[in-house]
Amino acid sequence: MKSLQRFERYAYPLVTSVIIIIIWDIASGHYPADLLPSPMSVVLTLKDLLGKGTLPENIGISLYRFFAGYLAAAATALPLGLLFGRYSRIWFAFDPIVQLLRPISPIAWLPLIVLWFGIGNLPTMVIVFIAAFFPILLSTVAAVHHVDRLYIDVARNFGLTERAILSKIVIPASFPYMITGMQIALGSGWVFLVVGEMLGVNSGLGYMIIDGRNSLRYEVVIAAILLIGGLGLILSKSLELIEKKVQIRWGVHNGTA
Repeated sequence: MKSLQRFERYAYPLVTSVIIIIIWDIASGHYPADLLPSPMSVVLTLKDLLGKGTLPENIGISLYRFFAGYLAAAATALPLGLLFGRYSRIWFAFDPIVQLLRPISPIAWLPLIVLWFGIGNLPTMVIVFIAAFFPILLSTVAAVHHVDRLYIDVARNFGLTERAILSKIVIPASFPYMITGMQIALGSGWVFLVVGEMLGVNSGLGYMIIDGRNSLRYEVVIAAILLIGGLGLILSKSLELIEKKVQIRWGVHNGTA
């Protein structure tokens, strides 16, 4: 039964992908190649870019910018979320500011980001940071608020320090909700990475889209789009794998410790 479920889990997406490629190939035969490139032309373009070294370089710089911004956001938002979640008065003081800044698109900050940080990698990293920061922060605050107070009270009765309560109870119990916020932040950060690269740099996957459009090479545009989607999927699945390993280690599942 499990082997059948595992087969279906991979077979259905594979069949769906093959059907989409077939439809795409048929449709490309009814349009000019410069309007709708065929799947084969996109594959050949990827092979050409790989051979020239352009593709690995652009993928590498995009991943570098993304991880720099995303990990900085996680390293900042997780401790702040734990602090705000544990101490309600501090959260009450900062909540209006967070709610004011949260709905602002990271791209709206771009003129100020360029003014403050110049051009190059750093502005794109800052955009990723902003896009990832708020989902992680708010999910962490909500996660800590949902920890059963009974566990904390019992721990205090046994003489556990605040640090021990945080590390042994609050963080493990909050982890499933925190990782959900990190998944959302990953998607948001990846999207805005591409947007940032389309606006202010001359390298990366987002830049490949703009460069392909400007040179009327739409097979490059489609290749970059597919790479962005594929890498985003790999990043998301990698985070899910980390989540499962941590849950097994801590004995955490579905928000319970």
